[in-house]
Amino acid sequence: MLITFHSKAAADVTMYEEHAKRILDLLGKDVKRGVITAAEAAQAVQVLEKEIAETRAHAASDDMQRDVNAHHGETAEDSEHEGAQLVSFSTRAFPLLEMLRASRDGGNDILWGV
Repeated sequence: MLITFHSKAAADVTMYEEHAKRILDLLGKDVKRGVITAAEAAQAVQVLEKEIAETRAHAASDDMQRDVNAHHGETAEDSEHEGAQLVSFSTRAFPLLEMLRASRDGGNDILWGV
């Protein structure tokens, strides 16, 4: 299912529910329907930036584990394996983070599920 975030401060942001849920759980919001007020936006930006920084700090170990799992054959080199192209949390969160910043700066709320 898709969730579309609306704000007068920025263009709509649409995300898969499973990806939006992680962000909204961090912010203590319901995934089905809700609002982030302009007053809450500053705190939401800080929380999301902190989570992005933490996920980036662990990205190297995650990449290493993926390489180990990808090359589990008899040889150390798997020439037919194509690397997985994973979308990081920071990449998924960036559009909503930009909307939060614009909301904070413009004094506009963000709504979804309405």
